Amino acid sequence: MSNAIGTNTTTATEPVREISKVELGTGGPLVGVQGFGAMGISAVYGETDAAAARDALEATVEAGVTLIDTADMYGTGTNEEFLAPFVAAHRDEITLATKFAFEYRADDPAYRAIRNDPAYIRKAVEASLRRLDVDVIDLYYMHRRDPAVPFADSVGAMAELVREGKVRHLGLSEVTGAELREAHAVHPIAALQSEWSVFSRDVERSAVGAAAELGVAFVPYSPLGRGLLTGAITGSDKDLSGSDFRQLLPRFTGDNAKANAALLAPLHEIAAARGATTAQIALAWVQQRAQAHGLTVVPIPGTRKRSRLLENAAATRIMLTADELARLEPIAGQVAGDRYADMSITSVGREA
Repeated sequence: MSNAIGTNTTTATEPVREISKVELGTGGPLVGVQGFGAMGISAVYGETDAAAARDALEATVEAGVTLIDTADMYGTGTNEEFLAPFVAAHRDEITLATKFAFEYRADDPAYRAIRNDPAYIRKAVEASLRRLDVDVIDLYYMHRRDPAVPFADSVGAMAELVREGKVRHLGLSEVTGAELREAHAVHPIAALQSEWSVFSRDVERSAVGAAAELGVAFVPYSPLGRGLLTGAITGSDKDLSGSDFRQLLPRFTGDNAKANAALLAPLHEIAAARGATTAQIALAWVQQRAQAHGLTVVPIPGTRKRSRLLENAAATRIMLTADELARLEPIAGQVAGDRYADMSITSVGREA
């Protein structure tokens, strides 16, 4: 399977043209070749202009960006609630994805646990259905893996939700290649979601190959490095507001942020030569992982602005040359800092 990517450079100022569609996993739904990550639209990255955010959501449908991704942990459920009116207005036009696994307690803000047990999964899906105000979730992910719970139990419970009509397709996030194979043997997995970008390539150790082998689509989250690849992060103390969770991530801390910003020189040069943005070049690189690895790739960049949504969608029509790809190849190996302060919740944390 592969993505259909055109060869023309298109900027966000040109008229919107709907992006192409691909199958999300074997027998899965047809979705736009680029999706939308809704995490930051109402939570996590500081204050939100609700009207602008809703306008950005409307632009997804106009551009053919049909995979809309959220999770019950984003804003502890408020992100799903924020999306509900948009989902109701466009239910037949979009593929709705959400996730479970992180348990929080209202009476204890410091409490956080990862739960994959069947009882929690059933509780979580009912809560997400209620917040999203839908009868069925198109794609339901296990957000993080608890190795203490066998896939026979957790994926088995997710499969029951499919049989009951509460969920249509199953997904996993941040699992290793071996874990993906084990889960897929219990019930077909449509999509694997993990961080993948010019800055973050650890999924290529085992997960990407397993997904290609099994016919599982890959959904890269943070394909713009949580803003690092857009050029918006310079290493200045003024880059991030007080409520922005990126201040807790090593790549955005102190000298790491400055060092990582300096790695963008090749992206800036390629973007300038093509009349594109660094974000578009970074997204084009992710899209071309489809050809590089022989699998369907549907990245889910997020934004709160219509103009950025259209800019991101236009990146699907950029085909980087072999020389440009070679110039971007060394970057991931030079990045300073881990993706998270605690890498144990990631796939690479279980492969080390």
